[in-house]
Amino acid sequence: MVLYKLRNLDKNSAGVTLPKGDLRIEGLLDEDGDLEGEHHVHIRHVDDGEWSVKLVEELESESEPPKRGL
Repeated sequence: MVLYKLRNLDKNSAGVTLPKGDLRIEGLLDEDGDLEGEHHVHIRHVDDGEWSVKLVEELESESEPPKRGL
């Protein structure tokens, strides 16, 4: 199991990196290994110490909550 460090981003948030190998498998990187285009993810707290991260293909509206099942 590979572990990734949780890092402070600013006063209100923290983050963790996503491995480029996995992003490449998803087709999100260009030939140079940089993110291709703009992508959004939905992060959901599932249980104590557990979150899910899901790629969102289209944003309907920033004012609307994500549809169920995301």
